[in-house]
Amino acid sequence: MTIEFVKTVTAADMQAVDALIRDRLHSEVVLVRQVAEYIISSGGKRLRPILTLLSAKALAYEGQHHIELAAVVEFIHTATLLHDDVVDESSLRRGRDTANALFGNAASVLVGDFLYSRAFQMMVGVNDMRVMQVLADATNVIAEGEVLQLMNIGDAELDESAYLKVIRYKTAKLFEAAARLGALLTQQDEQTETAMASYGMHLGTAFQIVDDVLDYSGEATEIGKNLGDDLAEGKCTLPLIHAMRLGTPEQAQVVRDAIVHAQRENFPAVLAAVQGSGALAAALSAAHAEAQLALDAIASLPDNPASQALRALARVAVERNS
Repeated sequence: MTIEFVKTVTAADMQAVDALIRDRLHSEVVLVRQVAEYIISSGGKRLRPILTLLSAKALAYEGQHHIELAAVVEFIHTATLLHDDVVDESSLRRGRDTANALFGNAASVLVGDFLYSRAFQMMVGVNDMRVMQVLADATNVIAEGEVLQLMNIGDAELDESAYLKVIRYKTAKLFEAAARLGALLTQQDEQTETAMASYGMHLGTAFQIVDDVLDYSGEATEIGKNLGDDLAEGKCTLPLIHAMRLGTPEQAQVVRDAIVHAQRENFPAVLAAVQGSGALAAALSAAHAEAQLALDAIASLPDNPASQALRALARVAVERNS
C-alpha cells in the first residue's frame, strides 16, 4: 500500500476539504487573501487533514464534521508554518519562496494569526466542547514546542530525550489531535480514543525524524531546502545527536562546533560526518520504531479501507525520500 492508495481512499473528502478551505480563506482584506492563498496552495502532503478524515472513516463516521475539522487542522498547521518561517528567517520551503520572503515578516505573522482565529471560528461551529478542548490544547502545546526549540538553539549537549520532547510538542501534537478527532466524532470509549491519539503521536514523531534524516541523507545539491538552514540556526536534530555519539572524535567535534557557532559554511563537513558515522541508520531505526508503535496502537481497528490507509501512512512516513 502506498501514498496513492491513501489519496484514493480520501479523494472525495479531500475535494470537499479543499473547497471549504478556499471558502473560509475569504477576507475583505486583500493581503490576507494573497498570503493565505499562497501558503495553502504551495503544495505539501496534507497529512494532517488526511489523518482527520481517515480516523473518522476508520471508525465508521457518517456525518460531515470531519470535513470541517480537517480544514481546521490544516489552518492550524499552515499558521504554524507562517510563524516558523519568520522565526527561522527561512527563505525557501518546498522549493518555493516562503511567504515572509515574498510578503514580509509582519504580513506573515499577522496572516498566521488570521488563520489561527479562523480555525477557532470553524471549530466553534462544530459545537463540541471536547473537540474544542483537544484542538485548543494542541495549539497551545505546539507554541510551547516552538519556544522549547528556541531555547535549545546552539545546545550541542542536547540528548535524544530532549530532542523527542521538542518534536512531540512541535510536530507530533497536531498529528495526535488529528487522529483523536475521529474517535471524538464517533463517541468512542476512552481506550479507543487513547489508541487513536497514540497512533497519531507516534506517526508524527516518525515523520519528523525522517524529515530530519532527509536533510542529510542525499547529495548536498539534492537536499530540498536551503542548504545548512538548521545549522545556521544552531538546531541540534537527531542525526547530529547520533553523529556526535557514534562518530570519531574529529567528526563529533565538527558537528559540535557547527551547532554551537551556527555555522552554515561548515555544512559540507557536517554532512560528511553525519553520513560517515552511522548516524542516519541510527536515526532511521528510531523512526521505524515509532512507526511500529503507531501500527501497534491501531491493531484492533476494524478492517476497512480507511484503517488500511492509516496503516499504509505509518509505512509511508518512514519509507519516503522526500
